[in-house]
Amino acid sequence: MAPPLQPLRRIQGTSGPSRRSLLAGVAALGALGAAGCSRVPTASTTDGGDLLDRLRAAGVVRLGIAGEIPFGYIDTDGELTGEAPELAKVIFKRLGVERVQPVPTEFGSLIPGLNSQQFDVVAAGMYVNPERCEQVIFSDPDYQMLDSFIVRKGNPLGLRTYQDVVEKKAKFATGTGYAEIAYAVEAGYKESDILIVPDQVAGLNAVEAGRVDVFAGTALTTREVVKKSSKAEVTEAFKPIVDGEPHVDGGAFAFRPTETKLRDAFNAELAKLKESGELLRILRPFGFTEDEMTDLTAKELCGG
Repeated sequence: MAPPLQPLRRIQGTSGPSRRSLLAGVAALGALGAAGCSRVPTASTTDGGDLLDRLRAAGVVRLGIAGEIPFGYIDTDGELTGEAPELAKVIFKRLGVERVQPVPTEFGSLIPGLNSQQFDVVAAGMYVNPERCEQVIFSDPDYQMLDSFIVRKGNPLGLRTYQDVVEKKAKFATGTGYAEIAYAVEAGYKESDILIVPDQVAGLNAVEAGRVDVFAGTALTTREVVKKSSKAEVTEAFKPIVDGEPHVDGGAFAFRPTETKLRDAFNAELAKLKESGELLRILRPFGFTEDEMTDLTAKELCGG
């Protein structure tokens, strides 16, 4: 089977501006950033790339983001934040690069934008999968992610896996472009019967209104969105089945294939943060827990 579909990465938060207003603000900030900062050339002529040296000289690294809470977005004060940008700020400072600059784009344009040198690194919580590994190189994942369901209080149909959804003929919803589409189809759910909604907030509303029995999303975003609901709850996180095996997704930073020196230096600092426990402290404000910490490697997720 083809790699799981990637969410438009991944998901809206449970509060704050809408997706539309967020993207509008992100685009405006990006335009200002582009006007106010000269472009850092990124073509490499040396083995392993020399981008890190040039970023140190420029003092700034351009981060490709997709305006998605909690992964990488512009907040209501116009500040860049999210799990990936906050982690990037720490790691790049340790690498001698003082500032990060957001370059907003649609999720589907992140890899093309990276490879066409519109920005230096993808910092959007991007899932690592074999298809993407043919186009970019990834750091090791900074988080792992399981799936969960939003269901009505008491989980009346007992839905805990995609197989349950199929067997009980439940009305199923998930988000636009979400990996969960492919997971449900692999379990035997007819794709044309899936209700596609914009995000997990819309999914919660659909469950609460009785339009669907279940909404599937990441464990992190589903548990966050139901916190204020009196009509719905989230199921225990679980591993979807991919190609007959339990599967865990992992999100990471992406680099151009020529820039192995930068990727390796980034990985070395990431490993230190994992060992010290600082990684969890950086990610915790965005809803991440010990369950989302991981020792997965990019090589494993790339299928190598």
